[in-house]
Amino acid sequence: MSRRQRTVSAVLILGLLALILYTSLFTEDARFRTLAKEEVYRKDDDSLLLWYTDESLTDYLETEALLFQGEHGVKLRTRLVSGVELLEQINQASIYEGEERDGEVLEAPDLYIISHDNLMKAYYSGLATQINDADTAIIPANYPNTAIQAVTCGGNAVAYPFYYETNFLLYNKTFMANIAKQKLEDETVYMESLADEEVPPEEETVAEIAEVSEEEVQEAVDALAAEEDQDPMGEESATSDPAVLERLSTMIPSTITDITTFANNYEAPDTVEAVFKWDITDVFYNYFFVGNYMDVGGLNGDDNTILNVYNQQAVDCMKVYQAMNQFFSIDQADVSYDAILNEFIQGKLVFTVATTDAIAKMEQAKAEGEFTYDYGVAMLPDVSTILKSRGMSVTNSIAVNGYSDQKELATVIAHYLAYTKADNLYKKAGKIPCRKYISFDNDEIANVFEEYEKSVPLPKMVEATDYWVQLEIAFGRVWNGEDPDIVLAELADIIGSQIDELDYHVPVQEQVTVGL
Repeated sequence: MSRRQRTVSAVLILGLLALILYTSLFTEDARFRTLAKEEVYRKDDDSLLLWYTDESLTDYLETEALLFQGEHGVKLRTRLVSGVELLEQINQASIYEGEERDGEVLEAPDLYIISHDNLMKAYYSGLATQINDADTAIIPANYPNTAIQAVTCGGNAVAYPFYYETNFLLYNKTFMANIAKQKLEDETVYMESLADEEVPPEEETVAEIAEVSEEEVQEAVDALAAEEDQDPMGEESATSDPAVLERLSTMIPSTITDITTFANNYEAPDTVEAVFKWDITDVFYNYFFVGNYMDVGGLNGDDNTILNVYNQQAVDCMKVYQAMNQFFSIDQADVSYDAILNEFIQGKLVFTVATTDAIAKMEQAKAEGEFTYDYGVAMLPDVSTILKSRGMSVTNSIAVNGYSDQKELATVIAHYLAYTKADNLYKKAGKIPCRKYISFDNDEIANVFEEYEKSVPLPKMVEATDYWVQLEIAFGRVWNGEDPDIVLAELADIIGSQIDELDYHVPVQEQVTVGL
């Protein structure tokens, strides 16, 4: 292919991509005009109702609801409800809408925000309906495959991907930048010493020394003192120096072995109490050790004939996990995610495993002067050079109530919130949207998104409801010294027996390459 042909092809591809984005961006406008023309929206109060359970979404939802009303003349009401038994609440309100219960007249939502692992139950109970524009809206051009898989049940997209939670390696960029800076300085000194050996320095004469006055010496001392007052540890200059950051990028641990090697050689500042610490009591932060070699529910997490949690790679990963207890000695009784994140903010940790919420918390701590360092986000370290890691993710989505008489318009609103106005979600709620091609003031969020794209969505199949409790127990047993082979075999037997459709009796080890 000639250069001209390649150029033309590139222009056509870019043009096609732009057309896809443009079409998706204005989907809800065209669909709303069609609905308005057909007069299928409500005549009584021209309003729809959205339920949500996370209070931090309030400002975003209220603002965008008003904008939607201003653009389309349709009022979207929002209601903060309890997240306990959410689907049961929706079911009761949908069946008995208009009736009074406990002093309140029930009103069912037309759409609601829910974590994707509950979508299968919602879909099969009629509380979620297929998204009828999924083939043009919920596609790889707009969302990563992780998000699409998360909202897919039985081959159909049943909700709009909204925002996500996943985990990643969080590190103190100030500490790491200072190490990188020192390495560069040491290399410079070494290279200069080699040069000095090759070319002897010229001797300074008494006359030359005499030319430097006491005033000039004092000015130089004052200048150095002023620099130290502004930046006593060299932290700001280190984290903003391109050369330092380039060297730092080569120093981020890529495997668990890298972390232990770093811990053995790191001369930590006085504030540092541990090099690496994470919440070993929560399966969400442990899962990356085995996530690449466990398969529950298949690609979309909804196939109850697929269960593979006992294989040689998973056992080997658990052995590495167990060895971490011998190295870092983390006590299960003394850790929690919030406490560990607080320790990181105080400068007591170099590395930890954090979730998406940590970004907003650290930014707030910086604004309030409680976090005086810079932080960085990196991919989760592989278990070893051979065994790969893979974290977990939860995709919060906007589903349309199958009992609503305004499903078409509710879908338009879901598209409006989750796609068209997704760029406001982080600004107003601190949530990272699933939608692609959104720019952030914080460059570290791009690294979070990369981890989300690689992650394993939490399975949706109803039969695996107990799986996460049992897996968390399994991690605890392994951490405390039990044989990983026995523990995982028992886990497979327990979960397999809970899935009626799966002919599963005696677990047999097998090799898998999930995610490779």
